[in-house]
Amino acid sequence: MGRSVERPLFYMTLANRLLEGLPKQALAPLIDRRLGQLAATKYHSALSAYAADPAAFIHDCVDFPAGEHPTPYQTEVLERLPVEKRIAIRAPHSAGKTALAAWLTLWGVLTAPDVKVVTTASAWRQLTRFLWPEIHKWARRLRWARLGRGPFSQDEALDLNLKLGTTQQAFAAASNNAAFIEGAQAQRIIYIFDEAKAIPPETWDAAEGAFAGAGSDTAKEAYALAISTPGEPAGRFYDIHSHKPGYEDWWTRHVTLEEAVAAGRVSAEWAEQRKAQWGEGSAVYQNRVEGEFAASDSSTVVIPLAWVERANDRWRAWRDEGAKLGRQTALGVDVGRGGNLTVVAPRHGNIVPDLHRSQVADTMHVVGQVRLYRQGSRVVVDVVGIGAGVVDRLREVGIPVVGFNAGARTGATDRSGELNFVNLRSAGWWNLRELLDPAIGADLALPPDDRLTGDLTAPIWKVNSSGKIEVEGKDEIAKRIGRSTDDGDAVMMAFTTPEMLSEEELDALAKTTPSRFTSSVEGGRWGRGEKRGWHE
Repeated sequence: MGRSVERPLFYMTLANRLLEGLPKQALAPLIDRRLGQLAATKYHSALSAYAADPAAFIHDCVDFPAGEHPTPYQTEVLERLPVEKRIAIRAPHSAGKTALAAWLTLWGVLTAPDVKVVTTASAWRQLTRFLWPEIHKWARRLRWARLGRGPFSQDEALDLNLKLGTTQQAFAAASNNAAFIEGAQAQRIIYIFDEAKAIPPETWDAAEGAFAGAGSDTAKEAYALAISTPGEPAGRFYDIHSHKPGYEDWWTRHVTLEEAVAAGRVSAEWAEQRKAQWGEGSAVYQNRVEGEFAASDSSTVVIPLAWVERANDRWRAWRDEGAKLGRQTALGVDVGRGGNLTVVAPRHGNIVPDLHRSQVADTMHVVGQVRLYRQGSRVVVDVVGIGAGVVDRLREVGIPVVGFNAGARTGATDRSGELNFVNLRSAGWWNLRELLDPAIGADLALPPDDRLTGDLTAPIWKVNSSGKIEVEGKDEIAKRIGRSTDDGDAVMMAFTTPEMLSEEELDALAKTTPSRFTSSVEGGRWGRGEKRGWHE
């Protein structure tokens, strides 16, 4: 009724103005005001239509590229969120979790007149480099005519913020700022927890304030979406998926590998390659490919997956801060044998910026690789097999090189000074373990490379009958998992310390680096008292 009365009044006013002979520019404000009223009416109609139906919003208002559409499991989540209120999803890599979070962010901010969408993640870069670019990508694909308004303006769409007036907002919040998260107030509150497995408990608890005031007996709404590839069976995200007491009001969903492959989001070929690379029973395969919670057995695995992932996080933070490098301090070289890759790992203090791989294991080719990547640093080369010729040639041309003989005896001990090692390989891997151990302030930064991750988490260890630590041999690992851990060994050797080496090896090194070699070093963490070594 209101519309049928309103429209004639508008045209009567417009006709009267025309009869008065007013110039066209005098009519512009009236026309603009009316167009604005009509647009507002259409937009509020869209708000009403989609406010409780995110699935319909995505179906009707997003212009998907040809051949693309929401997967069945994404649609299921969109349909269930208004009913379940709290949803937690664990899934393999590339299953479409971030896109789902972006869709719900846009639905939330566009379909309620008083709303705040709070997006947080275990790491700030997850928001800046992944979730918010995804939000902006899907915003560009919205069917704005269907929504009854124009695209976001520059004032509305900022890098990490959508602000539609004073009452419709979506924004990024650091997961270590629980007070900021807790302070969000609106008639509708939506929390997006991205890479939720590592979000601290305080952040989860901060969101409870919104749910305290929302429910069927109040006028406010509160929703939460938690998404992640799983990690260790620990933490709030795991507790939710385990349905531990107090978390019964969360609806959980495991997106299986089979579902993700059937939906065309994950490559079956990639999954098979990762199974061959990591082993089906490994924690990294279970987490990233199967989307299941799993942890490396800390009682037998030298380096747990979680430690490697933290080192990957430090590498990403280093990259995001400008990727500045100090002087290169070492170069680890694992020389390929029997068709395996030759891998070169440059080390700059506590940072390994990248790895260099090549298929050819010819002695002179490897020497050429070393000269290309050395940058004045010392070199540590696997001396077994072809590596012996590489070490000899490098010494001939005056390049400082350590011949790393994995089976050689060593006088090194662990950090406590109590445990000895069966051989140099065991000492080298244990040294890398201690450098990555978060309990003792780890600061190593390693590139997030699937092959390297698989290598670092493959070796297992035991205490032998003599009471010494013995790390699984390279050939034993290859028999067990079907591949050689070349990347991991190259990185391990790059962190070789002089305390591990024999007097003979130190003598050979001193001949090529007299100016950077010291004859007496204070007894350090390896517990051998005064000894020779090199200056970092």
